[in-house]
Amino acid sequence: MNKSADEILSFIKHGDYSLAVRRTLDLCLDSNHDALIEKAIAWSRAYHQHEHAESGKFLPDQFLNTAESILQQASSINVGGHDHHRHLISAELISKEYSNGHFSLKPVNLMVKTGQVLGVVGENGNGKTTLLRCLAGQLGLNAGVINYHLLQNPDAYAIKNHIAFIPQRIPKWYGMLKDNLHFSAAIAGINGSKNNLMVNFMLERLNLGSYAHLTWNQISSGYRTRFEIARILLQKPRLLILDEPLANLDINAQQTILTDLIFMARGGHNPMGIILSSQQLHEVEKVADEVIFIKQGHCIYNSNNAEGKMTSNAVEFETPADRQSIINLFGEGNVELQFNGGFYTIISAQHSSQEIIGKMIDAKIPMTYFRDITYSTKRFFNNNNHI
Repeated sequence: MNKSADEILSFIKHGDYSLAVRRTLDLCLDSNHDALIEKAIAWSRAYHQHEHAESGKFLPDQFLNTAESILQQASSINVGGHDHHRHLISAELISKEYSNGHFSLKPVNLMVKTGQVLGVVGENGNGKTTLLRCLAGQLGLNAGVINYHLLQNPDAYAIKNHIAFIPQRIPKWYGMLKDNLHFSAAIAGINGSKNNLMVNFMLERLNLGSYAHLTWNQISSGYRTRFEIARILLQKPRLLILDEPLANLDINAQQTILTDLIFMARGGHNPMGIILSSQQLHEVEKVADEVIFIKQGHCIYNSNNAEGKMTSNAVEFETPADRQSIINLFGEGNVELQFNGGFYTIISAQHSSQEIIGKMIDAKIPMTYFRDITYSTKRFFNNNNHI
C-alpha cells in the first residue's frame, strides 16, 4: 500500500474511524475511478448507519475488511502528479477606499500557490472582508495590481469561474438540498451518472446525507455552510476564498471542516489554494501556511517574516494566582505582565517562552491553560502588546 493508505489503516487501528472514512473518500476521489468511489461511498454510509445505531460500540470485522480492500485497490491506481505549488494569485500593494471615506484598506502584498492556505485574521470592521472581496474580483481597486497567474484573460467572467467566494452569510436557496447540489453539478458540466456520483460523494464527504431531502428552513446555519462548501467544491475552483467560515460551526466542527478542506485542496482531484478569514485564531494558525493580521485597514503582521522581527517572547496563561506573586517570581521590571479577558500574558525579551513556563511550573504556580503566543497573531488583539 502507499503512504496515504498506510496512514488511514493506522487511523482505523487506533479507533479514529471518522477520520479514516473521510480520508478514504478523498483517496478514492483522487483515483478518478468511479466504481471505487461508489464503493467508498457505500462503505461510508454503512459506517454512519452503524455509528448512529451502535454508538460507542466496536465496528464489525466486515467494516474493517472492506476498508482494507478499498485501500488496497486505491493504492494500486496510479493517481499521477499533483498540480501543487503553482502560483495562483498575487497582490501587489492593493488598496481600496470607499466613497463615504469612512474606511480604507491600506496597501497589501500577498501570494498564494496551489495547495497553500492563507489565513486573514483581525477584529471585526478592520478590513478582512474588504480584502477578500477585492481578491475575488467583487470590488474594484483604488491602487495596486492583482495577478491571476493561471488566467490568460482575467476578465470578470474568467475570475468568477476561477475563484469561488463563500460569504459569511450564505445566500438562501430553494427546494431540497440534494436537488440544489445536482443543479450546481450540472452548471459545472457534470452530467448523467457522474452527476449522481459526485453529488452522493459530496453528501457523504460533508456529512450531509441525513439532510439531503431537507430545505433551507429545516437545517441549521452550520449545515448551510457545509452545503455551500459542497456546492462550491462541485465546481472545482482553483482558488477558494471563505469569509468567516467557522462563525456558524460548533466547536467540534470547526477544526474538522478546516482540516478536511486542506486535505482536499492538496489532493489530486482538484488542487487549489485557500484564503480564509476568521477570528478563531488558534484554529486558523494550526492549519494555515501563512497568516496575516489586518488592523484598521493596515496589514501589520505577516507570519512569513515574523521570526526575524520579534524582539520579545510571549506566553498566555490562566491562573488563580495573584498578579504580584507572578511579578515577584520574575523580578520587578524583568517582564511585562498584562491581564486581558481572563488571561494573563507575560512578555519578556530576556526569557524564552519555555523558560517562562518552566519557572512558573517550578514555582508551583497553578495554571489551567498556557500557550506560547510569541509568533501568534493573538498578541495583536491587545493594544498594549508589542513585538
